[in-house]
Amino acid sequence: MTPTAPSRPHPLSFRFHGLVISWPGGWTRHAGRNGSPATARRGAPWCYNPGGISCKRLRRVPVRLATIEIKGEQRVAVLSPDGGTVRPLTSSAGAAATSMLAAIADWAGLRARIDSLLEAAVPVDSVKLLAPIPRPRRNIFCVGKNYHEHAKEFARSGFDSTAAEIVPEAPVVFSKPPSAVIATGEAILGWLDPTHSVDYEGELGVVIGTGGRGIAKADALDHVFGYTVINDVTARTLQQKHRQWLIGKGIDTFCPMGPAILTADEAADPTKLTLKTWVNGELRQDAVVSDLIFDIPTLIETISSVIALEPGDVIATGTPVGVGIGFTPPKYLAAGDVVAIEISGVGRLENPVA
Repeated sequence: MTPTAPSRPHPLSFRFHGLVISWPGGWTRHAGRNGSPATARRGAPWCYNPGGISCKRLRRVPVRLATIEIKGEQRVAVLSPDGGTVRPLTSSAGAAATSMLAAIADWAGLRARIDSLLEAAVPVDSVKLLAPIPRPRRNIFCVGKNYHEHAKEFARSGFDSTAAEIVPEAPVVFSKPPSAVIATGEAILGWLDPTHSVDYEGELGVVIGTGGRGIAKADALDHVFGYTVINDVTARTLQQKHRQWLIGKGIDTFCPMGPAILTADEAADPTKLTLKTWVNGELRQDAVVSDLIFDIPTLIETISSVIALEPGDVIATGTPVGVGIGFTPPKYLAAGDVVAIEISGVGRLENPVA
């Protein structure tokens, strides 16, 4: 007979060094991505806890991993929930964690002991926030026309030179080079666009933790390390002129990323994340990730069907309605403008335009 999860909390329970101590016991299932038995993966084993240490470990604060520069050294750190402080991280081997890519590879060891591997908190104003992955190993995978209303506004704008259909039949995938990546606070060099048609696109970025080829949709989220914020900055006239989007979207500084990576176990359901974009304080984009035409598992399955994904790869999932070319006349970015993009739980990415 299959046991069922307890219907109410243990009569007596308390926390000790991140563990739940309880009496009496009961049947529980090993935790899912958000640490809750209710979201445990199908087939996860049940265990009977007769009282004592429970089947799951709790963390005191959400984990948002940032890359910082402190005293001339690059470090991986945990950004506080309010964004006011950072705590540098030590690797599971005891050395300073200096690379986000290395932290992703070592995450199983880091996550299990993260409370004991954090150094003292320092004010975020005393360090320099870098992009979470300052120099990705490969191009950033990007997806175009992946929100219904944005696909319609893009078609109306006259800048879509890719296909006749408004809503794509399959994901439209392109890429941005690593040289386009900049951190929150750094300037978007709009003057690099000779056509003066710079536009913003707030997007959810998916960071791959476990690579693979031929990843099925049902398994896709198990390959996700976490989520970040991306601005898919675009030179619209170049995008239209060259048809392939690399030149219009791959310009240096045209991929702001950050401020941190929210680890996947902290986002039980990424479709519930909300995305908002402001330009000079004016709200331009306001959407929920569930509005994606092709969801995150579909994107991972599609890309990995022909290109093996690697740890540290980043997928920008597309932008919602409200970009500059959706207005009449278009609201292009100009020197002195400030673009801010915020995704619930992930953080706020803010960049001036030069």
